Amino acid sequence: MKREPKMLSVAIAGLGTVGAALVRQLRQHADLIASRAGQPIVIKAVCALAKPSRRQCDLSGIRWIADPRGLAALADVDVVVELMGGADGAALQLARSALANGKHLVTANKALIAKHGYELAKLAEKNGVQLSFEAAVAGGIPVVKTLREGFAGDKIDKVSGILNGTCNYILTRMREEKLSFAAALADAQKQGYAEADPAADIDGPDTANKLAILTALAFGVKPDLSSVRVEGIRRITPLDLRFAEELGYRVKLLGTARQTPQGIEQTVGPSLIPELSPLAGVSGTLNCIFINGRFVGPITLVGRGAGGEPTANAVTADIMDIARGERGFAFSSPASRLRPLKAGKTQPMRYYMRLQVQDRPGVVADIGKIMRDESLSFESLIQRGRSQMKSVPVIVTTHAGDADAMKRAAKKIAKLSTVTEFPCLMPMEDI
Repeated sequence: MKREPKMLSVAIAGLGTVGAALVRQLRQHADLIASRAGQPIVIKAVCALAKPSRRQCDLSGIRWIADPRGLAALADVDVVVELMGGADGAALQLARSALANGKHLVTANKALIAKHGYELAKLAEKNGVQLSFEAAVAGGIPVVKTLREGFAGDKIDKVSGILNGTCNYILTRMREEKLSFAAALADAQKQGYAEADPAADIDGPDTANKLAILTALAFGVKPDLSSVRVEGIRRITPLDLRFAEELGYRVKLLGTARQTPQGIEQTVGPSLIPELSPLAGVSGTLNCIFINGRFVGPITLVGRGAGGEPTANAVTADIMDIARGERGFAFSSPASRLRPLKAGKTQPMRYYMRLQVQDRPGVVADIGKIMRDESLSFESLIQRGRSQMKSVPVIVTTHAGDADAMKRAAKKIAKLSTVTEFPCLMPMEDI
């Protein structure tokens, strides 16, 4: 009897930008993928809210399943790919069902992994299948594999990066074109880089999800969103970007996890980074991740962090690993060995603070007294403008100081009668 050739069968839930690109890649590059994976990879079934046009992707010969949960029950499917999005609901139900039914699970869903990754990793190990999520962080940049495999024998001190292309595009446009935040956001929405409701991007939750995953991979802990300190970019102005450049810095929204004596610190927020840093020159929608290991030292990864084709390519890479029989623990270590994250105290840092003040005698002295009372000191102070103006900007940079003390000082300074708006406060990172 003729033996059927060995192949890996895949079912895909979600046919949006990424799902449609995945179908195109698996079908258009089928021969190349088969030669590199060691066997053909065939799409058996798909599920989505609506069928895409033939121009988006060709579904001929592929079964259409109405309910995504049905994909997990298909006997002839080896791998379920979840591309629906959302931390809970149908995506979580499908993920649980697929792993419980002995299917490998590949997902690009950062919110799902950040919130339920530990549970799903345990379920995958219990059923002897693979949980893979390269596409959940930084799109086409292979940062998950880098942390899980490239740094397998090294201790990591710090992971930091530009993890949201929308915010990086907005800050780039504001700096290069001298646009207001509102104008740059509108442009990002027009170009399709920002959603109609951009809060997940510009207020930091998207970066926080990705950072929680990177932290788990880098430090061997359970993903913990609750300990991420998050701030967005709404308050950044072209004035901040101009003064940052004058000081030799660029402003970027960074997600950073670092080992401290007390534990692991996780922060998301706009930061000033030196113009000579590899992160400073990363513009537009590109992402960039900096990793520092004790043996390897610093490395930097740069690439397209979003978009259908780069993200689909990361999904394909995970599927090909499964086809080759390559297995690994989802978060570098067995789930049973992942520790609860112990949050570390924010380390002393230098800070940039922009104030809008009425140009009156004694203003700087009042600010200095508040700083002194919080054991903080000026490194530099720049004042621009004329007394005839309604308010003038005052730019303060500090010596390294306590983060909580700096925030207390900012709140006290904001209450001064001569200060016309809440200070814009950003750490000055040395990367």
